[in-house]
Amino acid sequence: MASPALAHKITFVGGGQMAEALIGGLLAAKLCKPAQLWATDPVSSRLDHLKREYGVKVGGQNREATAWADVVVLAVKPQVMDAVLAELKTELAKALVLSVAAGVPIRRIADACGARTRVVRAMPNTPAMIRAGMTALAMGPGVREDDVACARQIFESVGKVVPVEERLMDAVTGLSGSGPAYVFLAIEALADGGVKMGLPRATSELLAAQTVMGAARLVLETGQHPAKLKDQVASPGGTTIAGLHRLELGGLRATFIDAVEAATKRSQELGR
Repeated sequence: MASPALAHKITFVGGGQMAEALIGGLLAAKLCKPAQLWATDPVSSRLDHLKREYGVKVGGQNREATAWADVVVLAVKPQVMDAVLAELKTELAKALVLSVAAGVPIRRIADACGARTRVVRAMPNTPAMIRAGMTALAMGPGVREDDVACARQIFESVGKVVPVEERLMDAVTGLSGSGPAYVFLAIEALADGGVKMGLPRATSELLAAQTVMGAARLVLETGQHPAKLKDQVASPGGTTIAGLHRLELGGLRATFIDAVEAATKRSQELGR
């Protein structure tokens, strides 16, 4: 069943890729009309692109756009968040604030805008651009039930949503936020292996990408543990177990775990 349309006016402070993904998702899901969406960005070419592609309101006046909105999505880099909060603290105190800035805690936004500011911290990932994203949501103090429903609708327009405690958001960033890049690297490496064994580059890349997508869908749709699915592929004395043995010798598991840990720690650093 389709979700009911949102009555809210939504402003995106920052018109980059994630803002565009959400704008596209909201319009494709018919949750909003273009007149309900406003995007600001310091780069005029981004605003021209968003206006041309989606027909939304655009402009560089952050305070005017934020005062107009019921919901404000802070889609800016963590490094500029403090400046944005200082500029918009009065307007943000009256809206539902959704932040997608990696590593920026809810308290930092509330301290700047007022303790009663309703803040939802979100960590989506780049597959949101094709409506296949994964978003974790953490709710700040004072967030109402209708605010939670609104936030879920917005991010479900671009994929799946899971609620988490805020203390776990840095780990979410290290896993699903940064995770697409790890998977892209794995796809590239698998494709290179195919090329090394004689496959044409385009064929090898297609085989690798489709294999990763299919394997991920198998985990999601069957609900089975990845280890069980792995064992179903690995026949005794066969090709798969030989390949798995080599991956274990190369420390693949430990390297992936270390990558998530390193990205989590970097997210923690950005929030300080």
